[in-house]
Amino acid sequence: MAPLTCDYEVPCSIPPARLFKAFFLDDHLITKMLPQAIKSVEIVEGDGGVGSIKLITFGEGSHYKGLKQRVDGIDKDNFTFSHTILESDAFSDKIEKVANVIKIEASADGGSICKTTSTCHPKGNTEEQIEGAKQEIKAAKETSSAMFKAVEAYLIANPDVYN
Repeated sequence: MAPLTCDYEVPCSIPPARLFKAFFLDDHLITKMLPQAIKSVEIVEGDGGVGSIKLITFGEGSHYKGLKQRVDGIDKDNFTFSHTILESDAFSDKIEKVANVIKIEASADGGSICKTTSTCHPKGNTEEQIEGAKQEIKAAKETSSAMFKAVEAYLIANPDVYN
């Protein structure tokens, strides 16, 4: 089955450099802000940079335990971060992996636009596997948007951090 791709954008009032630092360069901010969503982020291989493997454990409120992701790219100059979700109990038997590329661009109002491309690789081509992949993309979009908005709210409330 061919991969399924979805592009989406999330507007944000925070400038790109500050948002990128908070969201992608500090693994622990999100665990402090949203412990019910993300309980912990642990580097299990590497130094946190490209090629590193991270184990992300979801919080008490989640239906799932967590995921394992590989950092595929970090471009601090162009505010781009890419990673592949290699394993997750949310995948069941329908999804092989999900690759994400997130680019934070400046918006005309001084804020940012977080542009994400998610590519979901189904394990097969049955209707159930394809539908599972579509649902994974939809859930990832909703979760990602909510997390960007939570980071935005935190940065607005804490104007001196991540400058």
